Amino acid sequence: MRFEYNKHRVWAENLSIVMQIGLTMAGCILFCFFVGFYIDKWIGAKGIFVTIFTVLGVIGGGVTVYRQILEVTDKKDDNYKNKHNP
Repeated sequence: MRFEYNKHRVWAENLSIVMQIGLTMAGCILFCFFVGFYIDKWIGAKGIFVTIFTVLGVIGGGVTVYRQILEVTDKKDDNYKNKHNP
């Protein structure tokens, strides 16, 4: 049994967008967490930089995800306009 991409194209595209958004958010948070962890370890602070950088990771990830969503919805709006306005 083969996966027919053309038949399930919309479903596969939406799944890839959701996965991209989730991985972007998780990547931003984890990256900032580890930066804060190593700065804490280097300076000898007790979790201050982990907290600060994790919050910055959440904010940065949210902004990036928001931009990705706007980009996707703008593309869909352009495709809709092109199909219905010849």
